[in-house]
Amino acid sequence: MITMRHSLIILALLILAGCNNNNVKRDPAYAAVRPLAVEPQQRQDGAIFDVRNNIALFEDYRARRVGDILTVRLEEQTDAEKESETTVSKSNSNSINNPVLFGTTPQFDLPSQLPLASTKDNNLAFSLGSESDFEGEGESEQNNKLSGNISVSVVEVLPNGNMIIRGEKVITINQGNEYIRLAGMVSPRDIAADNSISSVRIADAQISYVGDGAPNDANVMGWLSRFFVSALMPF
Repeated sequence: MITMRHSLIILALLILAGCNNNNVKRDPAYAAVRPLAVEPQQRQDGAIFDVRNNIALFEDYRARRVGDILTVRLEEQTDAEKESETTVSKSNSNSINNPVLFGTTPQFDLPSQLPLASTKDNNLAFSLGSESDFEGEGESEQNNKLSGNISVSVVEVLPNGNMIIRGEKVITINQGNEYIRLAGMVSPRDIAADNSISSVRIADAQISYVGDGAPNDANVMGWLSRFFVSALMPF
């Protein structure tokens, strides 16, 4: 009896632990990086201008170094539509008459033709015909839209000035987490004055929007249902 009680307690704890699915699962591939360390410059005695404390009043702040932050405006919208129709028809017909041995022989008053089989139920003539038709039609339509903002960091500056960026945004709502991950390459010429860039200007963009927790689990089809809609189902 005590063993049964302990088993029930352990089972209840496992169920409660499984229900608590709010743990944030960060992806290290989208982790931010720290800026590169800069060696301190020696202060020149007698100099009025100090390059370490200069303020650029004539230019806007824009991401240009490793570790700088850049805001990405998510403006993704895709519309795809495909329609196909196929019709195939084929018909064949073949016939062979009853074969004979002789041709026309009027001088010998013989039958002009001597069929190999002349009885009613024994005839070597035959005919063959076949006909096949196929008609198929398919239509597919898909619409996607993603909007919002995400701040990412510069992880690498290429020799031509382009920058590799990546970042992750985690939003916890009620009993689930929403993850927005972005990576790609941007040109400094496409960065606006407010240090932001549109997602459509990112090259080799990798954008993902996924979630976990109870709301996400409720939208997942069970394994038995997936079997009935898979190619393994013969009917």
